[in-house]
Formats: sequence, C-alpha cells, structure tokens
Amino acid sequence: MNNENNFDQEPTMQKIEDYNGNESQGKKNTVRAVIIMILIVGGFFSYLYNTAYEESKKEYVGTQNNPGITTNSNK
Repeated sequence: MNNENNFDQEPTMQKIEDYNGNESQGKKNTVRAVIIMILIVGGFFSYLYNTAYEESKKEYVGTQNNPGITTNSNK
C-alpha cells in the first residue's frame, strides 16, 4: 500500500471551504439560529426553575423563631 498517496488526499486547512473567513451566509445564519435557540431554551428552563423555587418558599410553614414542622424522628 502506498501511504504517501493517502496523506496527499487529506484536506488541508486551505482546501476546507470555511477556512479563513470564507463561510457561507447560510452556515452563519444556521449557527446564529442554533445559538439563539439554546439561549431561549435556557431562559425557559431558568424561568421554570425560579418559578418553582419561589413557589416552594411560599409553602414553607414557620419562621426563624418558630421553624414549623420538624421531620426529625429522633426526639
């Protein structure tokens, strides 16, 4: 087998179409859309987490002086 021939067929950085600022507008828009969707999904899950956290604080029965219901079975 001729290994030198196989290495000549490997693409170099200059042969890759997106190298050195030659990206197509479609690929740029796809990357932007993916980043925006990730931010939207992250914001949505952050909103759900914070809403659930605030609701759980409302359900707490007690104050710092009277802590409320204790779940400790060792009395």
